[in-house]
Amino acid sequence: MGLVFEPGRTRIGWIGTGVMGSSMCGHLIKAGYSATVYNRSKDKTKPLLDLGASLGDSPAAVAEVSDVVFTIVGFPKDVREVTLGSEGTLSKSKPGTLLVDMTTSEPALAVEIYELAKSKGVFSVDAPVSGGDIGARNAQLSIMIGGDAEPVAALNPLFQAMGKTIVHQGKPGAGQHTKMVNQILIATNMIGVCEALLYAHKAGLKPTTVLQSVGSGAAGSWSLNNLGPRMIAGNFEPGFLVEHFIKDMGIALAEARKMRLALPGLALAEQLYQAVQAQGLGRKGTHALLLALAKLSDVTWSATPPTT
Repeated sequence: MGLVFEPGRTRIGWIGTGVMGSSMCGHLIKAGYSATVYNRSKDKTKPLLDLGASLGDSPAAVAEVSDVVFTIVGFPKDVREVTLGSEGTLSKSKPGTLLVDMTTSEPALAVEIYELAKSKGVFSVDAPVSGGDIGARNAQLSIMIGGDAEPVAALNPLFQAMGKTIVHQGKPGAGQHTKMVNQILIATNMIGVCEALLYAHKAGLKPTTVLQSVGSGAAGSWSLNNLGPRMIAGNFEPGFLVEHFIKDMGIALAEARKMRLALPGLALAEQLYQAVQAQGLGRKGTHALLLALAKLSDVTWSATPPTT
């Protein structure tokens, strides 16, 4: 019999309970899966512990008692540490365990983890997501999957508890490459969203009224319709962190160089986001690009209302 994961029987492990991970794991617990969780900052596990999860004292300890182990952490170095480190998940994973990395990370690292896991009889899948904090809370994430067909198929009911668009993109690393496509699209689109709102402000328009006209037409986008209202309200708290987006763009640019591919739009976006971070906004949401662009034109952006 092949891999079968079922509520009430399958034990999940979850490593990384940040802005998105906590909601995602919460959906699985509510769907009936028992969970053991780990986060470097233990206080961030409390909402999941309140739902009935158990606390593991290391990634290895989580893997030891789990059938499927999900990771969603910050950077590739974190993925390497929690998966391949001395106290990483692979060190205590039994044959037949399935490791699922949902971090946006390096395609080559996903392949490396897959090969090392396979040598121990452990399955590995890369499954980065898009949709930010809103998608995570509402279980409407887009999940981009790389890996072998059998474990990917077995994971489908768990993915359905967290996401709305679930697509197997191909071999190990394909999920990460697809996420790079996603980030390239977002990077330049975000420039347009921020510049458009600044233009509306300088032209003396009411931004909320402008959104009513442009949000549903050809110019509409997820970033405009979901993050535009946050910008207008002066709310730059993260759905997705600037510093993580800079990491993603760096991965995409490095992959492009390997392919001898010129992506000048992405390179421009990456430089603008470096400016956002230099202005002390690295822990704000990606829509804080608006503030950096406003500074270029000596515009002061505030919630009620913007003034120059």
